[in-house]
Amino acid sequence: MTKTEQKEVDRYLFHDQLPRYKAFEIDSKLRYFKPHTTKIEKTFAEEISSSLDTQNSQKSINPKFFYDDVGSDLFEQICTTPEYYLTRAEISILENIGNEIGLIANHMNQNGNGNTANIRLVELGSGASIKTRIILDALSNIQNHTEYVPIDISDILIQSSERLLADYTHLNITGIIDTYEGGLEFLRAYDKGPNLIIFLGSSYGNLSPADGVDFLRKVRSSMKPGDLFLMGLDMVKNVDILESAYNDSARVTARFNLNVLARINAELDADFELENFEHHAAYNHQKQRIEMHLKSLCEQTVIISNPGIKLHLKQDEMIHTENSYKYKPHQIQEIFSKTGLKQIKIWTDKNRHVAIVLAAATSSDAMPNSAVGGDKTAATKAASKYN
Repeated sequence: MTKTEQKEVDRYLFHDQLPRYKAFEIDSKLRYFKPHTTKIEKTFAEEISSSLDTQNSQKSINPKFFYDDVGSDLFEQICTTPEYYLTRAEISILENIGNEIGLIANHMNQNGNGNTANIRLVELGSGASIKTRIILDALSNIQNHTEYVPIDISDILIQSSERLLADYTHLNITGIIDTYEGGLEFLRAYDKGPNLIIFLGSSYGNLSPADGVDFLRKVRSSMKPGDLFLMGLDMVKNVDILESAYNDSARVTARFNLNVLARINAELDADFELENFEHHAAYNHQKQRIEMHLKSLCEQTVIISNPGIKLHLKQDEMIHTENSYKYKPHQIQEIFSKTGLKQIKIWTDKNRHVAIVLAAATSSDAMPNSAVGGDKTAATKAASKYN
């Protein structure tokens, strides 16, 4: 990126209402933006100080801190375990509907806001996964170039982007290494181009129902007329299927859970002894959620130098690390009715284990029924080029 281009980015993006980002250009097809390092490190230390405070009756660690490089790799391994149905179910849905999503997005772009620019793919989370590729393939059927904007707190975003670029010659990537909320604020000021925002996998389930609604309202606030939002939701199902998915026989999920302690050791100068903890996951029927914990196997004291706390744990005391909420069909409709997002269509896999919902901002023009039905005669290739 030239000095002239850097100044233009600073002038356009970094006004007083946005945190300041550093811009990095790998090559002509890959660039990324990252907030000043102290911003993320300070948040990590502050949150750990608060959530593991000895005065808390329930100590906890926010699941967003699972995803350092090691944690991100372990999660990729979880997605391939035979017990973890969610990834396979989402892929099966997307393989059936990918082209339909591309056609609907193209229709909204042409008729929702009158803009014929290429549709940008924005992903909450980074991926070179099959799911990301299915959507990219669908967009390549309706336009010549696509800009992909992954938003992820982990630097693994760069590696996954490079893998995608090796396979897609007409792709440009602008990564945002930040929280989803920070990335959405960035996106709102980015430009006026049309976006297809996707949020797949199990991440939405980590939010409480109230926090989930608040998060979707933030997504809605980042959207312009003609933008679309695609989200995956895990459905209520047999408890044995649910609990097996979080207690896989290869113990990959257990290593994923314990790795967050290793991350605290490395980044906040703590002395957690991982062999003194055990992974625990069970389904809470009343709250419709899997609850994941780290169980202390003995009475112990842990020092976390930054932010300077002494953590006392009793034998069998639990550190809560994740909730994963599951939903019923009528609850999905209730969620979207509270967020300013209009549900366009919902799909499920053959076992009804997982749902994928396509929505638009309620201020957008109504979607004609013929377009929702997937009329393939509407497909055209966009003529504009990536800038």
